[in-house]
Amino acid sequence: MLVAGIDCSTQSTKVVLCDAADGTVLGAGSAPHPAGTEVEPRAWWDALHKAGDGLLSRAAAIAVAGQQHGSVVLDSDGSVIRPALLWNDMRSAAAAADLVEEFGGPRWWADATGSVPTASFTVTKLRWLAEHEPDNAARVAQVLLPHDWLTARLSASAPITDRGDASGTGYFATAKGEWLPYVAAAALGHEPALPRVAAPGEVVGHTPLGAVLAPGTGDNMAAALGLGLKPGEVAVSVGTSGTAFAVTDVAAADPSGAVAGFADATGRFLPLVCTVNAGLVLATTAAITGTDLTGLAARALAAESGASGVTLLPYFDGERTPNLPLATGVITGLTTTNGTAENLARAAVEGVLCSLADAVELLGVEPRRILLIGGGARSEAVCAIAPGIFGADVHVPEPQEYVALGAARQAAWVLTGAPRPPDWPRPPTRRYSGEPQPRVRERFAALRAATSSWAGGLQVTEGRNDDHDRRPVRTDAR
Repeated sequence: MLVAGIDCSTQSTKVVLCDAADGTVLGAGSAPHPAGTEVEPRAWWDALHKAGDGLLSRAAAIAVAGQQHGSVVLDSDGSVIRPALLWNDMRSAAAAADLVEEFGGPRWWADATGSVPTASFTVTKLRWLAEHEPDNAARVAQVLLPHDWLTARLSASAPITDRGDASGTGYFATAKGEWLPYVAAAALGHEPALPRVAAPGEVVGHTPLGAVLAPGTGDNMAAALGLGLKPGEVAVSVGTSGTAFAVTDVAAADPSGAVAGFADATGRFLPLVCTVNAGLVLATTAAITGTDLTGLAARALAAESGASGVTLLPYFDGERTPNLPLATGVITGLTTTNGTAENLARAAVEGVLCSLADAVELLGVEPRRILLIGGGARSEAVCAIAPGIFGADVHVPEPQEYVALGAARQAAWVLTGAPRPPDWPRPPTRRYSGEPQPRVRERFAALRAATSSWAGGLQVTEGRNDDHDRRPVRTDAR
């Protein structure tokens, strides 16, 4: 029997067709999405048809995993009102700060929802809509996440979500597993309809061709499923964004806001730390220095550890952890002697990895094993340099579409009716070791602290769009 897993990510839709018994991938397809931080959901649907051509029709069960936090707003007829604001759209930074204050501060949010919302969270995008597009806000009858919208389109039935993706909205009580509709209402100005939250492993519908539909989930939750992540392991993903996450039996509630207290797709929890800047920093640095990602990796490996004193803070597009939505990238330590393409490449790789090492430490989990995944894990430089930055061996699973694979595993689960997902074989890994490089971490921490001190005094400009004005306004007197 065959099952299909769908990954509707920021940049593309990927589909894998797997053997339901053991997860063997028998077919795969992909199609790109438009660039930008807001996208017409129809583009996801079109990409799904292209990526799934000849695959979805063969599946007995299907599940959709989608990029978290995106806001799909529908009117009373179920039509999309405006392009969906994606997780990496930072225009709602001021709205996030306002909402945190209105509900009594970070502790209230951590206790009530498991997370302190930043500009990525859906709830902040609803407040931005109410303030900047009041006519559109008034028309909103229902709010969905990207995976909810696609699952509903596949079945032509009432939208359904899962606790994993719901836990990233900012109006879901993660520890209790229930919506907080009054929070969504406070953000939008009126109470929208929210999808039913399905139980893990529940059948939620059927496609016109008769395939069973699983609830689907968020991309990070699906990646944990695809990896077969176990308690005591930490996954570090170097994709468009960077993430560090672990599976636990206890819900997180971090009032600092650094750790998002998500749920996973199986009934457990998935504390996660996210950085906005990861793979795109490497691609941008490669372009600046006149090469591609392969060339960047070669140059980084040709440089010494520490890049001869060059340190890069990779907050190119603002940052979520730490919460500095208006920050920009910073390079320090450049001289006429060390200002080489090799050192710039090394500093970029080390900067991204230092940011992710910070994320691992914030989780508060002593990892027995670190798994490095995502497109960045295909870079030999990232893999070779990572152990020294993390101070531990790093295991790199063979390249696969782990989000789509996790969705496929969920699809196989609903076919069994069992209480837990099927035990698919875990992917083989390559092990990388290296001497710890504390000096690199120390220089990075010093630059981060200095930049945070300054960037923390920045004012969010009214109506600012992340794609346009990045000119900060100083509000401190120093």
